Amino acid sequence: MGATAEAAAANSSVSKLGFAFGQGVQEFGYDVDVDEDLRAAIEAVTGAELVDEEDTDVADAVLLWWREEDGDLVDGLVDALTNLADRGFVVLLTPKAGREGHVDASDIEEAALTAGLHASGTVSACPDWTGTRLVAPKSARR
Repeated sequence: MGATAEAAAANSSVSKLGFAFGQGVQEFGYDVDVDEDLRAAIEAVTGAELVDEEDTDVADAVLLWWREEDGDLVDGLVDALTNLADRGFVVLLTPKAGREGHVDASDIEEAALTAGLHASGTVSACPDWTGTRLVAPKSARR
């Protein structure tokens, strides 16, 4: 796939995951293995740079890169919720099946439920990462 095809695919994934113009997005789990094209596509769609996990402003969405070896996913999700606005969402990015650090879908679902979230969709976010959109159940919203 050429650079423009990869950029188009990243933009499509960004829309499917629910990112939109004007959203503030906080990023957790950044490391050398993240997909820079996907990060750039999110910034292009939202019109703002991603803020890091040290930021304390309220975020409309959280981008959480997570690998199996990163520890307890429930703890990671709870940390990601700290600055999340009401009706905000978390996009959990995990390595695709067969890649180092892959997290089973059942583990994601269990961790999400424990953290008070549920999956509202999963997409192939980029070549090496799967994106799962996690939201608070509607009954829990005020």
